[in-house]
Amino acid sequence: MTEEFEQHRDHLMAVAYRMLGTRGDAEDAVQEAYLRYATTDRSTLRDVRAWLTTTTGRICIDVLRSARVRREAYVGQWLPEPVVERLPDPTDPARGGDPAAHVSRFADVSLALLLVLERLTPEQRAAFVLHDVFAVPFDEVAEALGTTAAAARQLASRARKAVADGPVRHSATPAEQERLLTAFLAAVRGGDVQRLMDLLAPDVVAIGDGGGVVPAGSQPIAGALKVARFMRGIFRQAPKFGPFVGERVLVNGSLGLLIRFGDFRAVMAFAIEGGRVTAILDQVNPAKLTTVPLPDPDRNVFA
Repeated sequence: MTEEFEQHRDHLMAVAYRMLGTRGDAEDAVQEAYLRYATTDRSTLRDVRAWLTTTTGRICIDVLRSARVRREAYVGQWLPEPVVERLPDPTDPARGGDPAAHVSRFADVSLALLLVLERLTPEQRAAFVLHDVFAVPFDEVAEALGTTAAAARQLASRARKAVADGPVRHSATPAEQERLLTAFLAAVRGGDVQRLMDLLAPDVVAIGDGGGVVPAGSQPIAGALKVARFMRGIFRQAPKFGPFVGERVLVNGSLGLLIRFGDFRAVMAFAIEGGRVTAILDQVNPAKLTTVPLPDPDRNVFA
């Protein structure tokens, strides 16, 4: 039984993470799905993977409902827990260090999308993730939600519209991400506010999550001029905390930065659309960075 369940664990973690936005909550949900699987008459299951998927979805809905209460008491802005992957070695002749050649298994779940999903009801989020991301049929989505297929279809439709209309927009290709990140780094190294503004959408927003432990803005910073000045200030002040190292990484499948400043780490993600940055998401809460390594000094973009 355990061996059969383990064949589906990665898939269930993918479902749970996209539903919940944090690795710890996702792991707990998958473990609960395992316990339910262990006490179920498995001879009655026609499709184990489908049953486990809808069961995990149902567990995640309950977690999301309780999470609303926890989030209301959260100190400062809340951002999802990032998944960070190192880029291939630029000296590797097989890959050439080309970020576009590195296909991430998290390419469909940018932090920008997770942030927009936070605005949905638990039922809408479940319908969207299960159907639109994992192609679960609406009758099975309805089973997870305890509703009808027609109602599940309507929930997914509303979620889809909310995602499309979301303020944080991200649809850039890897090549466009590379271009914008290279230009961003050049601008912050030079402290050039105008150059930064040229890279930012007029309605760009910067959000920092310090969890009440590391200093971060209590409210989002909106507008190209304010965000440009804020970014210049961050990168001017960071070296004062001690060692200052930054590495290009994949953050949930999109190009971003892994930064160390003194004893702190930060993961900076960028949402990009139409050739400009629409959001900068800065995760500095240590509790959400426990699995994130320190940046590699040999790849320091600030050297």
